[in-house]
Amino acid sequence: MSPETLIMKKRDYSEQRSPTLNTVLMVEDTLSKAGEVLTIGKLKRMLPKQVMHQTLMAVIDYLEYSGKIVVHDDKVLWTFKPQSKLKKMQGLTVR
Repeated sequence: MSPETLIMKKRDYSEQRSPTLNTVLMVEDTLSKAGEVLTIGKLKRMLPKQVMHQTLMAVIDYLEYSGKIVVHDDKVLWTFKPQSKLKKMQGLTVR
């Protein structure tokens, strides 16, 4: 395995939960709009819908793996800034 290879965290839960796309998008949206460092507990309270802890941790692991957030000492910070070429182009319409 090369040093550049990223490995998802293995959590020892009795029953592993897989998040739906809606859950991942909901957590992404909440984190991106927060604009501050959040604890896991505060993030749970800010979400518009309740999410099981195991499911939330799976989403956080995925977002950390994909480089969208930074996690340290159970605190989470959104760091992703999309650079869309479509936004920079003038006069282009998307249908």
